[in-house]
Amino acid sequence: MSSLFPHLFEPITLGRRTIRNRIVSSGHDTVLDDHGMIGDDLVAYHEARAQGGCGLIVLQVSGVHETARYTNHVLMATDDSSVPGYRAVAEVVHRHGTTIFAQLFHPGREVMDGERGMAPRAVAPSDEPQERFKVVPEALSTAVIKEIIAGYATAAKRIADSGIDGVEIVASHGYLPIQFFNPRVNTRTDEYGGSPANRRRFLTEVVAGVRAAVGPEVVVGLRISGEEKTEDGLVATEVLDLIEGLDAMTTDSGTSGEDVDCLDYFSITAGDSSTLQGAVHIVPSMQIDPAYAASLSEQVKKITDKPVMVAGRINQPHEAEKAIAEGRTDMAIMTRAMISDPAMARKAQRDAVDEIRACIGCNQACIGHFQMGVPISCIQYPESGRELTFLPRPRVRTRRRVLVIGGGPAGLKAAAVAAEQGDDVVLCEREPHLGGAVLLAQELPYRSEFGGAATNLSAEARRAGVDIRTSTPVAQEVVDQVAPDHVIVATGAVQRMPQLEVDDEAVVFGARDYLSTQPELPAGRVLVADWKGDWIGLGIALRLAEARVPVTLATAANFPGAAIQQYTRTLLMSQALRAGVDFVNDARLVGVDADTGYLQSTLCEIVHEVDGVAATIVSGAPRSVVPDLDFGSASVRTIGDALAPRTVEEAVLEGLEAASSLAAVS
Repeated sequence: MSSLFPHLFEPITLGRRTIRNRIVSSGHDTVLDDHGMIGDDLVAYHEARAQGGCGLIVLQVSGVHETARYTNHVLMATDDSSVPGYRAVAEVVHRHGTTIFAQLFHPGREVMDGERGMAPRAVAPSDEPQERFKVVPEALSTAVIKEIIAGYATAAKRIADSGIDGVEIVASHGYLPIQFFNPRVNTRTDEYGGSPANRRRFLTEVVAGVRAAVGPEVVVGLRISGEEKTEDGLVATEVLDLIEGLDAMTTDSGTSGEDVDCLDYFSITAGDSSTLQGAVHIVPSMQIDPAYAASLSEQVKKITDKPVMVAGRINQPHEAEKAIAEGRTDMAIMTRAMISDPAMARKAQRDAVDEIRACIGCNQACIGHFQMGVPISCIQYPESGRELTFLPRPRVRTRRRVLVIGGGPAGLKAAAVAAEQGDDVVLCEREPHLGGAVLLAQELPYRSEFGGAATNLSAEARRAGVDIRTSTPVAQEVVDQVAPDHVIVATGAVQRMPQLEVDDEAVVFGARDYLSTQPELPAGRVLVADWKGDWIGLGIALRLAEARVPVTLATAANFPGAAIQQYTRTLLMSQALRAGVDFVNDARLVGVDADTGYLQSTLCEIVHEVDGVAATIVSGAPRSVVPDLDFGSASVRTIGDALAPRTVEEAVLEGLEAASSLAAVS
């Protein structure tokens, strides 16, 4: 038992199942399906979290009816072909002492993909349009409503009979069950619309049908947004009223004759999928406070004696412990924490908190990958989602000398993995500190946690036994002294200024210089020129605007923050709009004089002038840096920005790949 986290590692009973601790990996789409079924990749993914000490794993959503296909890779539980996959993942997870549930799902109008690139079709209680995906749904007939309700029950029984311990009905984030309850979305006048009782009917029939199908031994839970936090969304009082009614539902057990509760627990989250404003709460980014949704679960706990769990950026065990100790929740959903570090629970239980690779809330490779339709991963831990490729870590047969040049994310990952595999690794970094460009990223507003990536990777390299030499530029004598068998070049990139016509009196800074030196700017408007549409331009503009500096952000992208994950960008843009940033899209900077910036449209010949410019900050494409050295007979591999300037995600993955390839040639 942990001395630091006694509440977090206390067992808890849900229904008739005892869970070994209070740590939950909640349902999240991984895009690791095998043609809509659970295959080896998804089994290996969840096995890593079970082996890492997680108490409860909830599988990603399983469709209950053919109209539930909200993406082209959703799991479906509509026929018996799904049974082997559920059985396989249940057996593996149980082997490590973890409990496993599956989510029962219908999106209603929240449909992202159409068939083969066609515009999506959807069904819903009414034909009220959906703003985010631009969907106008087909209003469900009563006959199809009853089909879908029956589909929840048959899917639940199929899943339970496969060995899964419980099922969770998804009524969160504006999906079908809660669409029926919301009077702004459900405008029906039949038995499933109109009065509050009629609007509850769909969900109450689903809950009753699922309990009747699986019996009293299988756990049945409900996932619901405590507040939808969007225009026309449900507010907390409406949700609490619904929960109170569902909490009281019982049914005949069918065996002893005594009544059993229809629901065994409530899983509380926040937000709504139908608008950008509400969707940011589906996977809240680093701009949002840790454990913020515990205020919602706390309200639910006041009206039910059943266990309550909560999601909402609980990334560290101390945040989970505090929320449980204060009585705000009974269990902590820590999904991204275990994407970043599958062994987080095991490390916390032995109080090894310094070893935990903390999630930084960037959203880039977890929900960001899902939204691109590619398998889940983590920028800090690319082994996530690639367990069958990179794990378990191999051991080299012959210990070799490896020189890693550069202590940014790519070099640190390569060095740590190579040392873990058994090689003798020397890492040289020319600066007095490790982290590379990550240390500049943390200077931007609402991105301070990004520096945690450098902290985590540095700690992993040190624990692996890497010989780290900072303030050590790699000259020929260093190479000769180390005498490496293998060299990994991870020297990163430097600032590049685009070709500009610049008046001698103009004040112009490169973005990297500005962030590293933070010079004092002359009074007046600042023009921020951004070539990529990433964090740098938008972040600098927001930083200045919040300091009450007039700012124009000109981006060569189609819109500001185009390269940033959607939920993160939504929050940044709302903050920038409130702060008063002016925007010019599809424009490249071509010249600057004493008080004017000249922008060329990327679409045509039009030139736009920004007047009254006191200073210009240019975020241009970086330039790779590769040393000109003689490495003799050593094998050489270049990775990260030294190979091609991109993001931390590519750098860390290439560090992993480079080190893994060394084991293959040992």
